[in-house]
Amino acid sequence: MRFFFRQARVGKDTVSFGLLKFATMLKASEGMGAGTVTLKDDFRVLPFGKFLRKSKLNELPQLFNIFLGDMSVIGPRPLHKKQFSFYSFDDQNIIASTMPGLSGVGSIIFRDEEKILQNSSDPDTTYKEEITPKKAALEKWYVKNKSIGLYFKLIFLTVIAVASSNIDMKKFFTGL
Repeated sequence: MRFFFRQARVGKDTVSFGLLKFATMLKASEGMGAGTVTLKDDFRVLPFGKFLRKSKLNELPQLFNIFLGDMSVIGPRPLHKKQFSFYSFDDQNIIASTMPGLSGVGSIIFRDEEKILQNSSDPDTTYKEEITPKKAALEKWYVKNKSIGLYFKLIFLTVIAVASSNIDMKKFFTGL
């Protein structure tokens, strides 16, 4: 039985690194179902994995990625190579110019992206056409407006987003 899962993700300057998470899905799940996209009530998610994912505790091992210098607490969320390729080349360069984060504006706003994908007949296309352009805009906004104040505001908003799933987080981002 494995407790941790390491997945290649795109980091700063598009250098790949191994993102560490608690194992919450069936082994080799990338080859099943929706592949690299996780849907709401995804059959690949293990029973205890549902709790870890909903509470975001599955992300805690990424503190080691932060300690190793692969990530920051706040920044654009490091994506799987496939999802990162959905960004335009210019967007990729801007987003990868900064350290990826455990949380960030894109992950706060799209904390429930599984709901968007749940009724899609083609999750990859839906992710690419509906989520990617909006996430790209959010992540580029963060890169261009990065400051120590914004960094701590996003930490605070991450705590709120994790603690209360029924709050519309968009209202906290009036400058977008």
